[in-house]
Amino acid sequence: MENSDKESKYIRARERVEELKKFYGNLTSYVLVITGLGLINYFTNHFVYAWFLWAAFGWGIGIIFHAIKTFDLNPFFGKNWEKRKIEEIMRDDEQNNKWK
Repeated sequence: MENSDKESKYIRARERVEELKKFYGNLTSYVLVITGLGLINYFTNHFVYAWFLWAAFGWGIGIIFHAIKTFDLNPFFGKNWEKRKIEEIMRDDEQNNKWK
């Protein structure tokens, strides 16, 4: 029993590390690509029209949602909410079965 518990914890930890690696990889790509686009924008028209900001804004929204998911920042439907809701439903189900 103890062995399977350790293995389960290891698998969850490994999955968490993979989530973090994906997020930081995405963030690194964002910084490098947007910097490159900014440089191209500057050298082609000296920011007369800062078109690279459209890409920064769009991809930035994606980064924000990725961070919310990775770091469980959603106060409404995060992992803690999910756990509480499961426990509540299980309690309600137990109480309903007592009366049958």
